[in-house]
This record gives sequence, C-alpha cells and structure tokens, in this order.
Amino acid sequence: MAGGLTYTMLDGADMATAEVYGRTLVELAKEHPEIVGFSGDLAKSTKIGLLADAFPERFFNVGIAEQNMFGMAAGMAKCGFVPFVSTFASFATLRALEQLRTDVCYGNANVKVIATHSGLSFGQAGSTHQSPEDFGILRSISNLVTLCPADGMATAQAVEAVYEHNGPAYVRVNRGFDQKVYSEPIPDFRIGGSHTLMEGSDITIMASGAPVWRALQAAERLRSEDGLSVRVIDLYSIKPLDEETIKAAVAETRRVITVEDANIAHGLGSAVADIAASTGKGFAFRKLGIPDKWSMIGQPEDLFAHYGYDENGILETARELMRIEIEEDDDWDDEV
Repeated sequence: MAGGLTYTMLDGADMATAEVYGRTLVELAKEHPEIVGFSGDLAKSTKIGLLADAFPERFFNVGIAEQNMFGMAAGMAKCGFVPFVSTFASFATLRALEQLRTDVCYGNANVKVIATHSGLSFGQAGSTHQSPEDFGILRSISNLVTLCPADGMATAQAVEAVYEHNGPAYVRVNRGFDQKVYSEPIPDFRIGGSHTLMEGSDITIMASGAPVWRALQAAERLRSEDGLSVRVIDLYSIKPLDEETIKAAVAETRRVITVEDANIAHGLGSAVADIAASTGKGFAFRKLGIPDKWSMIGQPEDLFAHYGYDENGILETARELMRIEIEEDDDWDDEV
C-alpha cells in the first residue's frame, strides 16, 4: 500500500476511527502533492482538519455548501488532483446526492469521499444527522466503490486503498471510539475483499463497520456456551462485495446472519441475500440492523441494543437460526 503506514492497537487506543483517517491522509499527502482536501465547515469533527493544519494551501473549506463542495472536487479531479472530501454521511448521501451521483460518479471523477458519523453512531443528534439510508443509496450508484472499515486499523488501510483506486470511492466511518478489532493490518486488504476473523461450519455471521466487533463477541459466546462452530466475516468492502466468500459461507454453513449499522430494507443484508439466492442452495437467513423506520434518538450503544444488533441481539438470532431444521443433503442439484 502507498506510504507503508502502520498502526498498532496501542497507537489507536486513544484515537477515534476518524482520527486515524486524518493522520493517514496527512501521511499520504506528504508523499503525494496532488492530494487536496475539502470540508463543509466540519474539518474538526471529521478530522480532515489535520490535513488543513499540515498543508493549509491544499485545503478548502467551502462552508455549509455541500453541493458546491462536491462539484468543486469533481472539477479539481478532472485537473489531475486527488480530492478527499469529508463531511457527515447524512450530508454526503442526502444533501449532496445529486452532485455525488452526477458530478462525481457519472463523470467517473477521481474523488474520495470520507464520510463520518455514519449509521447511528451520532444517534443522539437525531434524524437529521443519522444516516441509515446511505448503504442503499450508495449501492445504487454506478462507478462508486464503497468501503466500511471496522476500526482504526482497517480505516487506515481503506484510505490507502481508495487513494490507489482510480475512480470515485466512498469510505464510511463512525463518529469514533470504536472497539478495536485488528491488532495488525488485514492481510490482502483490497477493494472487493473481505476478511474471515473466525472459521466455523455451523453458522456464519457477516458484518461491516461497528457491528464487526459485536459479531465477534457473540461468536465467542456461541462457541463457549452453545458449543457452536461459528464463522465470522468482516465484509469491509460493500461495493463490490466478495461474492466468492459469501457463496462459500452459504454452501458450507447454510445458516447466515448479516449485521449492519444501516437500514436493513436495502443495505448490506439485501446485497448478501441477492448473492446467496443466486447459488440456488437452501439456507436459513436473517438480517440485523436498523429497521425500516425513523430511528429513536439516543446513544449508539443503546440504539444498537434496542434494535437488536448488539452482542445479545446477534446471539439470540443465531440461536433462533440453529433451531431451524435444514435437510442434511450434500447433493443440492434437486433444489436448484
């Protein structure tokens, strides 16, 4: 990866995920003078302000004018720069959606969007600042690569990966202070990839972003309390998805749970279900995440628990799936 950046668990202990993004971007900018930054008056909150401090001549605060910000970034990309645009996920995918779609993605401009405060990670700010819809919106836009790292270590790799990618890219991070999933870089981190954190043959839990750590906690309890062999997959690449890994999990465990901090009506779970259905195999499946309704206002941990995609919610759903009878039949040709 560009720059050879490394972070350890100790380095990231006092840093929000967005803080890791800001530091990583500064290190990349030291080596690549074509990198420029844009903010819509949220440089401090999104941590792109670290780039502004290091390279003020390469940073542009456009004020509360997100549509203009995306248009300006697309124009600078066409002039050979590599713009990194930072704002809250709700503003990037709702307020500036037309410019993201038409100026950036339709024109295949080399713009990198680092969207913070995603999902319900800023749940206490209310519906205007929550972004349950962004997965569904982003999946429907052509040319747009979308990554959702689980913690600071993965975020550093994601920022490097989208820099090296020639074309529009979106990295979805939380408000901050995620639990640490990775103590070292993810092997073979790539756009379109995933990482299997635990191997298992009874049931698979697929998650992205903040729910990855919660999936691991639930899996450990299922192993110790229920004696189950649980596979846990970090689907950090939302678009494109790792289809091969998803299909293998369906075929080998036949019970799949997806967990996302996004609206389950059109998010990660729906994308996984599309791929799983294409196998023609019989399987039991559940989607966990934000229901298709306006979320309550509250702290993220409380909202995760309320909507059933915290550790306990995953645990309960897994036990429910294990009670479903599935025909023990390795020859599924008759089921296609």
